[in-house]
Amino acid sequence: MIKAVLWDFGGVLTTSPFEQFKLFEEKNGLPVNFLRTVNSTNPDRNAWAKFERSMVTAAEFDQLFLEESTALGHPVPGSEVIKLLSGALRPRMIAALNDIRKDFKCVCLTNNVSAGKGPGMSRSEEAQKAVLDVMALFDQVIESSKIGMRKPDPEIYTYTCEQMGVEPAEIVYLDDLGINLKPAAAMGMKTIKVVSEDQTLTELGQYLDRQFD
Repeated sequence: MIKAVLWDFGGVLTTSPFEQFKLFEEKNGLPVNFLRTVNSTNPDRNAWAKFERSMVTAAEFDQLFLEESTALGHPVPGSEVIKLLSGALRPRMIAALNDIRKDFKCVCLTNNVSAGKGPGMSRSEEAQKAVLDVMALFDQVIESSKIGMRKPDPEIYTYTCEQMGVEPAEIVYLDDLGINLKPAAAMGMKTIKVVSEDQTLTELGQYLDRQFD
């Protein structure tokens, strides 16, 4: 029996930052998926992993990412990557969250960094307010930058279940990255890889026995 829905934020309730990565790469003549390649090289100890755990400052991340990207052939300062992290909110997903929260516990589990403003890493005051309005819909928001753990570290899922007060088998978890879903599925969570809004809302509706517009 499902008792709770666990939501990633970026790429689920907002458009994916990978869309911004792609535009940046095209504009700057970088190989396709270069930024993701940097982030997936030595993924547990690289600059990105350290930044999401708040082990380094924004200034330190800027230099570390520059060093890592340079080693892969194309120097990119980390500060340029930070600018790409804030996506546009998805109204249909937010409407679904607002509906679901009436009957199920809803928690946000997000990998984020200590940059920008708020959990969604928004940069403008207007965007910050919009993100905070969405965050207020959750029973709880768990941020990697505040707890020193990040997805897909298995311990963050154990911690999240403890915080939610539910068993893994009682959770439906939405994330746009398969690597983040695998440990959760191994624990017994029902998982949905977010590819599109239509696909996500269809699968979520099947788990929760309801329909979404």
